[in-house]
Amino acid sequence: MSTVFDERQCTLGEGPLWHPERQQLFWFDILNKRLLSRDNGTEKTWQFDEYVSAAGWVSRTELLIASSTKLFLFNLETEASAKICDLEADNTITRSNDGRADPKGGFWIGTMGFGAEKNAGSIYRYYKGELRKLFSDITISNAICFSPDGKTAYFADTDTLTIQKVALDAEGWPAGAPSLFVDLSADGFNPDGAVVDSEGFLWNAHWGANHVARYNADGKFAEAVSMPAKQISCPAFGGADLQTLFATSAAEGLTGEHEGKTYFAQVKVRGQSEHRVLL
Repeated sequence: MSTVFDERQCTLGEGPLWHPERQQLFWFDILNKRLLSRDNGTEKTWQFDEYVSAAGWVSRTELLIASSTKLFLFNLETEASAKICDLEADNTITRSNDGRADPKGGFWIGTMGFGAEKNAGSIYRYYKGELRKLFSDITISNAICFSPDGKTAYFADTDTLTIQKVALDAEGWPAGAPSLFVDLSADGFNPDGAVVDSEGFLWNAHWGANHVARYNADGKFAEAVSMPAKQISCPAFGGADLQTLFATSAAEGLTGEHEGKTYFAQVKVRGQSEHRVLL
């Protein structure tokens, strides 16, 4: 059974990140340009002047954050920002969306059009000072996550109703073309954010379906965790034992007391600790 973790209703909640050193959950309300958290039960909010959507942890006090124009280092205590690199800064149509750090210390980030324009987005990886485009012609980038052994990456273009997988080389770069992992078209489910647990099962938020679904390494459905909000957007594992499944949601286009809040559920499997971004 899922429970409300935070009552604030996000227009577009996304990018939950459990910081392993702080033992603290961070997440974004993209359309309101906010980073949110809770610290010993107290609500925390950081306001930005552009859309922010995903982050990786760099140190106890610093996050690498993706915005609509750049990747930047943000200090949670001083609120100082330092640009790392541009991210489609010259493209006025797109913003960042889903992202996650990989086991090698790289950071993957997807973009999409503000109006989900067809094929307007891409997926990139920032690693050792280089931002490299990996995949293009993406409409809604989502579900970026990684197998525990670091040999497989997953991602989705929500518009296609499929989740893809791609083999990675020793440095964490794609070693070939992506292939189909899960096809959700028969069920009409929209694959949103995802995370992989310690057993190699992928947990995917199905936008519009009130749940997070779990799939084994062969792409077979295993179970689902129901959530009160309809538009569940992204899961993350956290808690001291990494057995708390958090999930953000979006109130955009909906009314109702459950929409846009952030939830959690206790599960029997452990997640992976979020990887540190190495700058």
